[in-house]
Amino acid sequence: MAMAVGSPDGGEDEVISAINTTPLVDVMLVLLIIFLITIPVVTTSIPVQLPKETIEVRETKPENIIISVDSAGSIYWYDARVPHTDALVDKLKKVAVMRPQPEVQIRGDLAARYESVGKVIYACQRAGITKVAFITEPPARGS
Repeated sequence: MAMAVGSPDGGEDEVISAINTTPLVDVMLVLLIIFLITIPVVTTSIPVQLPKETIEVRETKPENIIISVDSAGSIYWYDARVPHTDALVDKLKKVAVMRPQPEVQIRGDLAARYESVGKVIYACQRAGITKVAFITEPPARGS
């Protein structure tokens, strides 16, 4: 780094015509980093209305169908194990023709794979069930 202290012969001061570009480069690099961070967020954001989380007390009616999925992925119709999804679809088709159609409530174990619960939802769709709900537990108080 150099510093201009004047002319060596002690004469008149010369005007230094060089521009110090270091602050300009610093500002431009900061702006470049800001644009590189914010542009992907702006361009990939899809405007969607997300559902608001509400705690809703649901009334369990006797005609509702409760299907459970345990941590191993086994499917249960109330307390009876269903051997495979085709048998579940057959049972759901018998229920789908009832008027009014009962609601199917799915109880999925926290450790169950998404695939197992997805099979139950797909079976409901294949059978023509229009009302599907998930049974959850409320969070512990204070958390």
